[in-house]
Amino acid sequence: MKHVIVGIGAAGMTAAKTLRELRPEDEIVMLSVDEKPHSRCMLHKYLGHERDAESLNFVPKDFFEKNRIWQIPGYRMNGLDTGKKKVYYGDGMACDYDKLLIATGAESFIPPVGALRTAPNVFGLRHLQDAQAIDECAKKAQNVVIIGSGLVGLDAASGLLEQGKRITIVEMAERILPIQLDEKGACEYQRRFEAAGCQFRLGRKGVDTVCNDSGEVIQVVLDDGEKLDCDLVIVAAGVRSAVAGLEDSGLDIDRGIKVNGYMQTSAPEVYAAGDVTGLSGIWPNAMKQGKIAAQNMALGNQYMYVDRFAAKNTINFFGLVSLCVGALNPEEGDLVVLRESHENYERAIIRNHRLVGFLAQGDISHAGIYQYLIKNEVDIREFEAQIFDVNFGNFFGIKENGEYIWSV
Repeated sequence: MKHVIVGIGAAGMTAAKTLRELRPEDEIVMLSVDEKPHSRCMLHKYLGHERDAESLNFVPKDFFEKNRIWQIPGYRMNGLDTGKKKVYYGDGMACDYDKLLIATGAESFIPPVGALRTAPNVFGLRHLQDAQAIDECAKKAQNVVIIGSGLVGLDAASGLLEQGKRITIVEMAERILPIQLDEKGACEYQRRFEAAGCQFRLGRKGVDTVCNDSGEVIQVVLDDGEKLDCDLVIVAAGVRSAVAGLEDSGLDIDRGIKVNGYMQTSAPEVYAAGDVTGLSGIWPNAMKQGKIAAQNMALGNQYMYVDRFAAKNTINFFGLVSLCVGALNPEEGDLVVLRESHENYERAIIRNHRLVGFLAQGDISHAGIYQYLIKNEVDIREFEAQIFDVNFGNFFGIKENGEYIWSV
């Protein structure tokens, strides 16, 4: 049996490891744009010169050799024939397969504003090659404009602040981290970034660019007419599933590749996992999907991907840690409970006697109970007033013989 995996991110590498364990004699081929596996969560460490390319690798250096995997690095899949069972890449090259896993991830979305899509000094931040290109450009750049203040935008800012760059962040929303934190939680991070020298333009968006004779963007024009001088632009305005080259493959695609519970696509013997499916944007879920897909490729469709809960973000900038699980914004009729001290901030959103959202900033230890309550829609009516002091022990009962029993 010949298994081909396209992509060497969290889903692809987990799948490869699982396949080798389950099918020790089968052939495994991995095709990827990236030369080496790397953690995209750590790319800002590369920009800040805290890590080099080698230390971003999240698998052993000899992973491919040890697991007898044939790697084809530096190529993008540019076609797929599910009838002939062939993956196309490069200039007319092809690789046949018995079973295929597409784990190509996602790509940065560059909006069609001015010259953002064509200028040589405008970058997304999704791959190691992006970080390397940014780092090279930053050698001669002083003024950096970052479009988007989500985790990727702030990651880029934190890395480049380490290099002493002057940074301005443009955000359409009225606060930074608009899909991760509420106003108070976001304000704490904004204050720290501003103290480090970062400037913000909130409630603003870029509408045009000004370029020099070399085609480089030298100013980003905002919707209020302000022009931001820049030598380097980083766009962190979201991602799109990496499905380029699959348009005529016959796969069912809507924002991402559609899969069933077995992680199987609409084509026989073709599976997909990770960001390319649009199911989740967090690393642990991508790993789970890769493992489930590989198990089904190796053993037949026996394993279902059931844990689709992805509403979780952990944030750490300037030593301040935050955790947001579930709903971020309360709805009419929700009970919002707050607890605040000098060092900690907590907020719970309760709807119909069930916890639907939890945010903690400062001390996030012992927060696993809140994710459990949200995922399992546990009735907490008798604990609502003491929601911040609840623990797993509250949900154990005792039988007549003294044995503990889980009462949820």
